Amino acid sequence: MSIVTISRGSYSRGREVAEKLAALLNYECLSREIILEASEQFNIPEIKLVRAIHDAPSILDRFTYGKERYIAFFRAALLKRLQKDSLIYHGLAGHAFLQKIPHVLKVRIMANLEDRIKEEMKRERISADQARHILVKDDAERRKWSMTLYGLDTWDQRFYDMTLHLDTMDVDDAVSIILCSLNSPCFQTTPESTERLEDLCLSAQVEAALVRDFPKVTADARNGVVYVSVRGSLVDEKGISRKVKRMVEKVDEVKKVHVNIVAHSIQD
Repeated sequence: MSIVTISRGSYSRGREVAEKLAALLNYECLSREIILEASEQFNIPEIKLVRAIHDAPSILDRFTYGKERYIAFFRAALLKRLQKDSLIYHGLAGHAFLQKIPHVLKVRIMANLEDRIKEEMKRERISADQARHILVKDDAERRKWSMTLYGLDTWDQRFYDMTLHLDTMDVDDAVSIILCSLNSPCFQTTPESTERLEDLCLSAQVEAALVRDFPKVTADARNGVVYVSVRGSLVDEKGISRKVKRMVEKVDEVKKVHVNIVAHSIQD
């Protein structure tokens, strides 16, 4: 079993690739469901969060530590779903949190701009100039969103295992190539890769549990033992440590907690 993440632009037919691939493999296919789950935890209506994708800095900066909170909740929701394995994810920034998980095949789907414009014209019943403006703007905003929140450029090919250009092949060809690649041993789930994903998921759940009180939190989990670092006053080091431990111990699968308090800086 494996996991596939598909990064795509608007009307690049990446959704078609994801859905056909999921049907052939009998895998679950996910996209905006993760945004919904994250928005519920972040306490923002889904529609506002979807709109925020197109203007990330201005929307999220209205909230205290909005960027940190959104990333924590989105990452926790995504990794929790991916733990189930046998899944295709074609939503926002799936590749961003999974660079070190070997059984995740990270795919970038690209399509010719002129073909995308024709598709946009057909679906929205608009002119070529209007369609071009919308697509170019959307591509730029998706790229800005990823750079702003995750520090990753969606156009950087180094973050993907493969890039497929649908101007040189059709959807069925792309699906066949991905299916063939999934047969490679390097993309098969192993006990070691499963453990790595479980550790990553637990780290994310802990960060999500703490981020409201400690926005600069970082967590590193290994076999249920969690190492947490938070910003705080060293004067109240013991009190902060007790509070963090109480909160983290409520997270499922946590066996032991180690807390490190980092003194507040001027930027905090």
